[in-house]
Parts: sequence; structure tokens; C-alpha cells
Amino acid sequence: MHPDSPISATLVCWGNAWLAGQTGLDQAADRVERQAGPQLVATAAGDVPLRNVLADLRGDGLAALRLALPTAGDPLGLTGPPAFTSAAVDAGQAVTAVLPGRCLGLVPAPDLRGSSYSGVRWSVFEASAAVPDVPSLAEAEHALTLAMRAATDALLGVEGPAQGHRRAQPPDEGLAPGYPARAHRVAALAARLAAALRVADDRGLTSGQIATRAHALRDLDRAVRRARVAAHHAITELV
Repeated sequence: MHPDSPISATLVCWGNAWLAGQTGLDQAADRVERQAGPQLVATAAGDVPLRNVLADLRGDGLAALRLALPTAGDPLGLTGPPAFTSAAVDAGQAVTAVLPGRCLGLVPAPDLRGSSYSGVRWSVFEASAAVPDVPSLAEAEHALTLAMRAATDALLGVEGPAQGHRRAQPPDEGLAPGYPARAHRVAALAARLAAALRVADDRGLTSGQIATRAHALRDLDRAVRRARVAAHHAITELV
């Protein structure tokens, strides 16, 4: 799954809104499918529609869905075990389903069949029940503001030759009903910054400028990922 795909984030925010009673299961599942096509979960009994799996997990006591946006060396939102962590890092994203006394990990991958079918197939892993170390919404927003300022200061000194500007198109990452206004604001800002990071261009810069810029953008990327995770978990802070 391409790390820029917001499919895990969409499942987490709409799934949590459903668990909080802010929307129905069908509406949540439809929103996820609208994002990336049919959603199937690989189980021992074969591929099962995501909405059916969610309904079954709710019957087993599903309490929340957590978003993970890991990179190599920074397993944000994960606490193991290694098989789940490795798959999530490779995908750049994952979802953890929190159940009584245990957790399940869901990792998305493109599901392409023939020339016309395009969807997502989720693999299921055992996940650690330990709570991941992720920032609160207030902490993430503060860190994102500081990272933006630091990146701006650093990048002002590495302006290269004039280039055509590529338009950054942020994904539709609006949060589901029930999320606090602050979470909507932080998620929207993080989405815009993530889009800007994707079109960053090093052409025309010296090696020293590239190194300075890379460091600034790496720190900003870390803050953006933490802000996205915090925003998508914010609804669980209200219950």
C-alpha cells in the first residue's frame, strides 16, 4: 500500500465514529469503500467483506481503532510483535483493533484483479495489547507548530533556482462526525503539510543545501505523522 494512501486513517476515524455512536456501520464502511474501492479482510475462512468483520469484532467487544503511521526506525503507533510491525512498516500504515485483553493488527494492500477491479485487501496479525506511546492532540499540535517554524527558518536559506511549482493536492482527510473541532483543525493542517512534503524538490540545490533541507523536512514529516495519529485518536479521548 502506498504510504500516502489515507485508507487506514479513513477506517480509523469512521470506525471510531461508529463505535462512539456518531454514525452507522454501513455509513462508515461506505466511506472507506468510497476512498479506495471494495474492502476485503483475509481470514482463515477466506476473504470476508470489511463491514462483516467489523460487525463480528463489535460483537467480540471491539472498543477502539488505533492508527499507526510507521517508518523504518520510527514505529509510530505500534508496540509489536515483529511480524505485525514489519508488515506495517512496509505498508507505511496499519490499524490496530482494540479488544478485551488483546489486539488485532490490520495491514492494507492493493487488491487488483483483472483490468477493472481495484480495492484493498487487509491482512490480519496478532498485535500487542500494550498501549503505544503517541502524543495527545494538544502535544501533537504544539510539536507541529514548532516543526513548521523550524522548517520554515531552515528552508529560507536553501532556496534553489526558480522552478515551476507542482500543485500539492491534499487527500480528502476530513474526520468523521463526533471528533472535536481541534482534531478537525489539526488533521486538515497535517494533510496539507503532508501534501507539500510529497512535492518537495531538491533540483538545483547544492549538497549542503540538500542536507539542510532533508533534515528540516524529516523533522516536519515526523511531526505531521504524529499530528495525524493524535487527531484520529482524539474521539477516544472524549469517552
